Amino acid sequence: MPKVKVDGVEIEVPQGATVLQACELAGKEIPRFCYHERLSIAGNCRMCLVEVKPGPPKPQASCALPAADNQEIFTNTPMVKNAREGVMEFLLINHPLDCPICDQGGECDLQDQSVAYGRGSSRFEENKRAVTEKYMGPIVKTVMTRCIQCTRCIRFAEEVAGVEEIGAIYRGENMQITSYLEEAVTSELSGNVVDLCPVGALTSKPYAFEARPWELKKTLTIDVMDAVGTNIRLDSRGRQVLRCVPRINEDVNEEWATDKTRHAVDGLVRRRLDRPFVRRDGKLVEATWDEAFAAIADVAKTVGDSVAVVSGDLADCETLFVGKALAKAFGSSLLEGRQTGMDYDTSSLAAVNFNTTIAGVETADVILLVGTNLRWEAALVNTRIRKAIKKGAKVFAVGPETDLTYKVEWLGADLAVLGNLPAAVTDAFAKAQRPMMIVGGAAMKGAQGATLALVDTLGLIKDGWNGYNVLHFSASRMGGLMLGYAQKGGIADLHAAKLVFFLGADECDFTRFGGFKVYIGHHGDAGAHHADVVLPGASYAEKSGTWVNLEGRVQRGERAVFPPGDAREDWTILRALSEKLGKTLPFDTLEELRAAMAVDCPDLATLGLAKFAWNPPALAAKAEGVLAGYPIKDFYLTNAICRASPTMQRCSAELIHGETFAEAAE
Repeated sequence: MPKVKVDGVEIEVPQGATVLQACELAGKEIPRFCYHERLSIAGNCRMCLVEVKPGPPKPQASCALPAADNQEIFTNTPMVKNAREGVMEFLLINHPLDCPICDQGGECDLQDQSVAYGRGSSRFEENKRAVTEKYMGPIVKTVMTRCIQCTRCIRFAEEVAGVEEIGAIYRGENMQITSYLEEAVTSELSGNVVDLCPVGALTSKPYAFEARPWELKKTLTIDVMDAVGTNIRLDSRGRQVLRCVPRINEDVNEEWATDKTRHAVDGLVRRRLDRPFVRRDGKLVEATWDEAFAAIADVAKTVGDSVAVVSGDLADCETLFVGKALAKAFGSSLLEGRQTGMDYDTSSLAAVNFNTTIAGVETADVILLVGTNLRWEAALVNTRIRKAIKKGAKVFAVGPETDLTYKVEWLGADLAVLGNLPAAVTDAFAKAQRPMMIVGGAAMKGAQGATLALVDTLGLIKDGWNGYNVLHFSASRMGGLMLGYAQKGGIADLHAAKLVFFLGADECDFTRFGGFKVYIGHHGDAGAHHADVVLPGASYAEKSGTWVNLEGRVQRGERAVFPPGDAREDWTILRALSEKLGKTLPFDTLEELRAAMAVDCPDLATLGLAKFAWNPPALAAKAEGVLAGYPIKDFYLTNAICRASPTMQRCSAELIHGETFAEAAE
């Protein structure tokens, strides 16, 4: 490991580290615009200049200079100070005086660094250049006159998102960043360029002119738009969430978030259920809480133990546990979380878990995808596979061909191929040190046994490595399975129940349920339309909750705002209802509820990865059927919040269905 001196202090740095990284290890702040830890090195903004000896007697770009033995690095000499002031002066030559109306104001790298490292005045008097705005789609707003050509957005699109649709045209002072043919960027990760942009050239279109960062209350919570469990921060003002941005978590989402995670929040204030409803004479009419509870109580007297609970995709573990406790009070164990009708063996949680872990995907050297469109089902797992490919991993896939943003060897859509894999696949797995298989929802019903049979055939389990992974795409799924929300026959076993509680379930076939239907949820979506009683609940932004992601990682989120109108947190609704039904549940506070939940499911008591013993069920290894498609048909409209979001509706219309939207100037 090289030893270097930074401002007279000797430190040891990892082999291959740059001078900039050495300075940061020594606790020195180095300004930068183009350099980013997760992107390739461009070395084109020159803001990170330092003085290095031995070397030429001039400032050098620290981001592109390897650290070497016996280097002396100086970060605060007069030469470095003058050089940085000069670079900043050049960067500001053409930058407009937009700060008062720029959405980046208050969290802008250019503002911060011009104050810290710039001169107090400029010597340039020439006219500033102007650049026409570019169209990048419904998510990203452009003001390209502000652009300083750091190329972060280009490198992100190419290296992380895998969609090479952003680039530079022209040269020198005329250089401009634009999307290909000025069309919308089709990546489901495009919103991340807003966070990456160090100036206000790329900002959030739905959030434009909404608020300043210092006005907002910041709440740390967990995303529920997919099963990755992205760590997010909700920024709210008053009773409305105005913005969602990702938090850094190296084990889960790094520092990225999907466009759905970021921009579905405008659906939180639309189509909301804010008061109870009871169906009378075939129509839902407004009611008081007492009237709604009384209607349920009248039915509950006659149902005996024929009570079922169906979980939706966004439900938190607390709500699921209280729903389970209420069903148990009736003497029922009819619980189901796979509302769309999926049916697979859940006797072993390890056999339905993402055992490699999300971060572990990067280290795999051969990968087999079975019935999964990763780009839509778990986009941030897809980015990890791109990293593995850069290290030499090879990817095979069974299912209908789709663009996953990297090279895939498709084996066809017939699941029977799992029983007779081509020699190229078996040879690759035989040589692999870290082989991995990812089984998606499309294959779990017809091929669970066949994929488990491949565990030994392909050598997926080695010392310290489990390469068998099931990919869920619902935030509530793993938590629900841990709490027992799975029947052997799937949701069909619940159709005959006389009283059914739907916990935010909107995706199931309600016509198959003949009993009395109670919907507890936050949006007036399909579930509310079919219910006999509607009880207004809270969304993920309006309650403290526990969620378990696809790898079995237990995470907690906090409440950002309060529910609208008469809506209440879901678990409190069920607790109050239990009293009216004469089956009072034994907890009154969230702490008491969590203590009871920890007794029922100890794995939910502590945050972090739950440990599941590998004991897969013995299932028939035969796989039948041809996969006609994947479970997610429209990435942007997968749940009630998304369907209520104008931004998600426009993304779906433009990016999925090809509709065109005229801009104001047209």
